[in-house]
Amino acid sequence: MNLIQTHRIFNGEQQIWQHFSDCLNCEMKFAIYLPDTAKNQKLPVLYWLSGLTCTEQNFITKSGYQRYADEYNLIVVAPDTSPRGESVADDDAYDLGQGAGFYVNATQEPWASHYQMYDYIATELPALINEHFPTSGTQSIFGYSMGGDTGR
Repeated sequence: MNLIQTHRIFNGEQQIWQHFSDCLNCEMKFAIYLPDTAKNQKLPVLYWLSGLTCTEQNFITKSGYQRYADEYNLIVVAPDTSPRGESVADDDAYDLGQGAGFYVNATQEPWASHYQMYDYIATELPALINEHFPTSGTQSIFGYSMGGDTGR
């Protein structure tokens, strides 16, 4: 894993990490917020899943959630929504391919070799987070624009 960025915000650090994903067969990025209390104790983790066309930057830049994560002593992880890179299949349509934000496992090529997002989110990423960060073992998941009505 490689630390790409770190910024102080409220009483913690907003970090961006990059790592090779075995599930997705490519480099992936995720954002993680670590309140200062994580230096002395293990904390629960919330995983945020953004929707269509977002990266790990969308939630961490626009929401201001860090204030609440600090107040409630929560680690928050926001992964990129999709595999990306030159070797990853893509499509000209904005809502298919890289950045589409489908958290499912593809079963047909050209998608199946990289688009195993369910396995990444449910298994690989939590194992990585638990291995490298002070997590308590308690975790939950939330997100926006994951299908259904968007409030229109």
